[in-house]
Amino acid sequence: MRIMTETNDSRESQVLIESDSFPFAFLSDLAEIESWRKEIYRPVYHTRKWWANRLGSVFRGILLACTTPVGADFEKEFYRRHDFSGKTVLDPFMGSGTTVGEAHKLGFTAVGCDINPVAVEAAHVAMGNLDRTAIVKAFRGLDEEVGAQIRALYRTKDTSGIECDVLYYFWVKNVSCPQCAAQVDLFSSYIIARHAYAARNPTVQVVCPGCGGLFPSTYDATEETCPGCRRTFDPQEGPARNAKAHCHNCRDTFAIAQTIRETGRPPEHRLYAKLLLRPNGEKVYLPASGEDCAAYTAASQRLLREQLRLPGLEIADGYNTRQVLNYGYRSWREFFNDRQLLALGLLHRAICAIEDRNVQAALLGVFFSALEFNNMFASYKGEGTGAVRHMFSHHILKPERTPIEANVWGTTSSSGAFSTLFKSRLLRCIDYREKPFEISLSCSRGATSSSKVFGCSDSFQGCVEVGWPTLKKDDGRQIFLSCGSSHKTALSTGSIDYVVTDPPFFDNVHYSELADFFYAWQRLHPGLFEGSLRTTRQQDEVQDADAHCFTRKLQAVLSECHRVLTDAGLLVFTYHHSRHDGWISVCEACMGAGFRFVNAHPVKAEMSVAAPKSQAKEPIDIDIVLVCRKAHTDKRARRDEDSAWLLGTQKVREKALTYLQKPRRFSKNDAKILLISQLLVEFCPGRTVGEMSDTLARLLTRIETASSSLVVEVEHSAGGIRQFSAKPTQDGLFLFK
Repeated sequence: MRIMTETNDSRESQVLIESDSFPFAFLSDLAEIESWRKEIYRPVYHTRKWWANRLGSVFRGILLACTTPVGADFEKEFYRRHDFSGKTVLDPFMGSGTTVGEAHKLGFTAVGCDINPVAVEAAHVAMGNLDRTAIVKAFRGLDEEVGAQIRALYRTKDTSGIECDVLYYFWVKNVSCPQCAAQVDLFSSYIIARHAYAARNPTVQVVCPGCGGLFPSTYDATEETCPGCRRTFDPQEGPARNAKAHCHNCRDTFAIAQTIRETGRPPEHRLYAKLLLRPNGEKVYLPASGEDCAAYTAASQRLLREQLRLPGLEIADGYNTRQVLNYGYRSWREFFNDRQLLALGLLHRAICAIEDRNVQAALLGVFFSALEFNNMFASYKGEGTGAVRHMFSHHILKPERTPIEANVWGTTSSSGAFSTLFKSRLLRCIDYREKPFEISLSCSRGATSSSKVFGCSDSFQGCVEVGWPTLKKDDGRQIFLSCGSSHKTALSTGSIDYVVTDPPFFDNVHYSELADFFYAWQRLHPGLFEGSLRTTRQQDEVQDADAHCFTRKLQAVLSECHRVLTDAGLLVFTYHHSRHDGWISVCEACMGAGFRFVNAHPVKAEMSVAAPKSQAKEPIDIDIVLVCRKAHTDKRARRDEDSAWLLGTQKVREKALTYLQKPRRFSKNDAKILLISQLLVEFCPGRTVGEMSDTLARLLTRIETASSSLVVEVEHSAGGIRQFSAKPTQDGLFLFK
């Protein structure tokens, strides 16, 4: 039976994003490349940490497709300069500002709002007034004034007595055995440093559990004898294994978290090693010396003498903070050791003394970036990659048993230091603002390479207004930012042409709980958005593990979007969720706010190997672009259930095959969310919110079965599911076959 495709267009104004010809495969190709080097390809949105960042290429494509008629040469339009003066875009869940920045590049008036002051401050600085000359001058002043003091905290001597910079100090948490009170180091293995590509570079550094000496070994060695004390041991087996630790003194095995919790305070740390940078550029691993311990004690004593403003906020209980609370942490200040607090406190004080508020805010942004790498939750990644694994690599606050203390100011060989982040984040952001570019792909002799295309957008204006626009202006390219809940705005009814966003999804990961780590420092020198808050957690925050609460809060924001959107306007948002109730929630919120789904498109999501995804059994590698119009403008007729199902599954097959024309991963969960989203489109005409919820719930088993079948079918049709295997070159560009 052939199902006739009925579009939502008896209107003659259908645009590309509403049609099945939306070029999601083209955008996914660009997104794949951007996802590997987001901080290079879209540095404006990555000057400091925020979670769930969107891909700029995708949102440029979405915005363009909202204005491009069906049949136009989209790829040509993508690389053209545009001026959509008189058109206004709203993002009610702005985050780091991707929608706002991409809209600005295209000439729209851009309005952004977020409930979290950490996100809004970051976007305000990144898109605001950045004077490169003044910023570089101020940085040089900091280098002379406080940089020298901080570098002096990270100087020591090697075995020949030569003065060296310390790149990293190595620490290990230890606890008292509950049976014999012996100190137990929480090493999971005695290998403390390895290369990122161990098979090609097998040498590792091992610490002896007997004398504390360091010596080289191989990554797969299971027996070694220390050349210093002649102790033989297995370097792969440390005292800590998962949640338990083994005492070598009394042979007792005990629960780590419980033992720490009973002390009522965070565990102690022991300094055991260091990585030095010799004047000739050679790096050398050495055990920590008595002089190193004395230097740390001196830093602790100086911290007591200095009048530094340091974070005093307590850690509130929450899903993402409970693990650190169980480890005895009570204050955000306890995430740092004394030398880190001294170095960061000195740097923070010097930056806050800068008179130019724009320059000050820009350098504070670099300071906040440095915080995530310079704390006792950061760890060592090893050689062959950025050495410091920042504290949010797993999207949770996980106590690190073998933390690394990096050189806060940094050297030319440092990772995550203030001086290196100044160049790699802030100056790169300024360069991009002056000369924005897009990614272009080209094929030659069976290989695809990427390049940068300049001239597709005007430079950023560097002017951001705080608050809501009161009238609709026709000069375009203005940026308005607000901090607060988007369920109630001061926008005029019908003043917005497009709402383009990426709402939080129904989950346990509450970004405000994580953002409080930065906010504890940010509120010490308030900018425009902090107020008197003691936490970034808000009652109206759309971030819940409870489906009913999530639906209610999301619907409140979307209802306000419905009010401010023109009748001809579009609501477009990206979404993915592996759980069925996550989709029922977004369906109820969207339809309850007065919208109807008119199309759904798959597009490549964030980097495929991102930790939360790689740990999932069926990782989701696509986002769904959901396209909505106001319900009263949707003229499609209601379909019976069989017809809607048949049409939905037919379109899903076609879209999956189009998406898989290039080598990509495609899991059962990818198939599932693509199917659910298309069923939302086909079932919603003529149905109430309650009917849609009941229908989705009733189709659950059928959807699961069809998703499994779809994976098998498209694998066969596409000649096998192939995995993307591109590797970035040094300049961030790609070459892959």
